[in-house]
Amino acid sequence: MPGPAPTGGGAAVPQPPKQGARRGTALERRLAAERHAATLRRLEKASGRLATNAIQRMDETLSWYRRMPPEHRSWIGLVAQAGIAAFTEWFRHPEAPQAMSTDVFGTAPRELTRAVTLRQTVEMIRISIQVVEEAIDELAAPGDEAGLREAVLVYARELAFATAQVYAQAAEARGAWDARLEALVVNSLLSGDADEGALSRAAALGWGSPDQVMVVMGSAPDGDSELVVEAIRRAARRARLHVLTGVLGNRLVVVVGGSMDPMHAARALIGQFAPGPVVVGPTVGDLLSATRSAQAASGALRACGAWPDAPRPVLADDLLPERALAGDQAARRQLVEEIYIPLEEAGSALLETLSVYLEQASSLEGAARMLFVHPNTVRYRLRRVTDVTGYTPSDVRSAFTLRIALALGRLDAPGDRR
Repeated sequence: MPGPAPTGGGAAVPQPPKQGARRGTALERRLAAERHAATLRRLEKASGRLATNAIQRMDETLSWYRRMPPEHRSWIGLVAQAGIAAFTEWFRHPEAPQAMSTDVFGTAPRELTRAVTLRQTVEMIRISIQVVEEAIDELAAPGDEAGLREAVLVYARELAFATAQVYAQAAEARGAWDARLEALVVNSLLSGDADEGALSRAAALGWGSPDQVMVVMGSAPDGDSELVVEAIRRAARRARLHVLTGVLGNRLVVVVGGSMDPMHAARALIGQFAPGPVVVGPTVGDLLSATRSAQAASGALRACGAWPDAPRPVLADDLLPERALAGDQAARRQLVEEIYIPLEEAGSALLETLSVYLEQASSLEGAARMLFVHPNTVRYRLRRVTDVTGYTPSDVRSAFTLRIALALGRLDAPGDRR
């Protein structure tokens, strides 16, 4: 038969709780519930007074609140009342899941997130919580002060998260709208439909009035277009440039302002483009005139395949001959107006000398024999060609541009030139 239970050195045998202990625990729970109910009734009675005190405290301590129009202040008053009412409801059932952002901020219009900054909202919440904390001794039932104080701290934390969520959602919605608006402005510039409305939309996006505006265009990288646009904005901020940008199809289009050096501006942004050509449109004086820069850049991007060795980035004007061959009427006119007509007006000797020189494989002696002049005369006339046009006939690339300009000028009848 087993011996008596050991009295030392062995494991203690658990004993069932005494009946009195169970009754004590139940009594404590009942008393706590009664204190909670009493505190809740006091909160419900004092909620209006607490909201009024919070609004009065804001008016005394927040200068920006006093400067607000009456309509906005009335909305803030409703938010304060909703916040205290939501705390009362939360205190009633703290374990139940609740959409606090809807309870507190649902009474305010969406425009209020533009009128009141996140910092100002935090100041409003801090004052409201302080008003409730200062009244804890009055609001709590005897013995429930610690519980109410803890509840206020937990609710303040939850309200802070709800506030951040409201402003984050507003920022996301505003960002998505701004992106669509920005893409609309860029597309109107590219299509030639830009008007005063485009200027208003650009101003709403924060576009200033830079004196120098150009368009940079290339292939858009794969991936989320929003991330591409944000990367362009970061690069522009580092380079202190104004930009409007958008991904249109497979093209990344950036309207750049605030740079006197187009190539420098393009190099600051080029890392965000996909591999391939990147072209820079001509510099213009304002945003509405950027249509010309955008269309030149678009034509140059299409014609880049005809010049495999083009630099990256490259000016659209450096691709004038390729653009003209691709059917770009603006490029044809520019070549004729900037090269052929000035040479024609400078005298027939320059046109004739340049034509013969190009036909003789850029040989001074060969051109001199064909023209029955001294080679120095040919050399002098070619220097005059450079002075008039800005292109050097002895340079291979310039010679190609001059040859295309001569051909286009001969094809155009004088009466067709504008």
